[in-house]
Amino acid sequence: MSEQSKKSADDQFGGRKRTSHERMSGLPWDASYKNGPAPWDIGQPQPVIARRASAGGFAGAVLDAGWGTGENSLLVASLGLRVLGVDVAETALSMAREKASQRGIEIEFTMADALHLDRLGRTFDTVLDSALFHTFNAEERPRYVASLASVTRSDATLYVLCFSDEGPDIGPHPVKEIDLRAAFIPANGWNIADLSSDRLQTRFHHAASAWFARVKRI
Repeated sequence: MSEQSKKSADDQFGGRKRTSHERMSGLPWDASYKNGPAPWDIGQPQPVIARRASAGGFAGAVLDAGWGTGENSLLVASLGLRVLGVDVAETALSMAREKASQRGIEIEFTMADALHLDRLGRTFDTVLDSALFHTFNAEERPRYVASLASVTRSDATLYVLCFSDEGPDIGPHPVKEIDLRAAFIPANGWNIADLSSDRLQTRFHHAASAWFARVKRI
């Protein structure tokens, strides 16, 4: 690819390095929202996230890394918690802000790269990753885990919901249990407190096989 072509591609992707998912699809994340409802945009919170929220699983300052159109973030914020949702998709940002305005929910949404969360200059007590981890390849995952570590306090809680490679209905980018466990280890500042099989809903999968992990920051 010529330097001019690279520059054009960088402009299309907001001047940042494209993720493996974007390289594979040839489109920026924002296109998923411009071209109709994104596959993962089900118009409501993920059931497992809703259950955890109702059980008091979120506390303190909350970060939603890759919020989509904001359903999970808005649910948590409706409980009276301070929530920041970040994403790289401008269209999703506009949609999430419109939902917050219509529902009268106080929440903050901003554009940010999940691989460079340190640029936020903030720290959080609870972090939510709903269907983001599995979009990163083996090369990107260590960078993402380090990015999460840069914005979490000691004893912070991270929830990860991602596609699993086990079960009857497997979604795209399935993650092996061994790879998920390898990403969050004490050497990287994390410890998986519990990991269970669950379901992740999309517009194409009523209930795809998923992992749901509660991870603690050391």
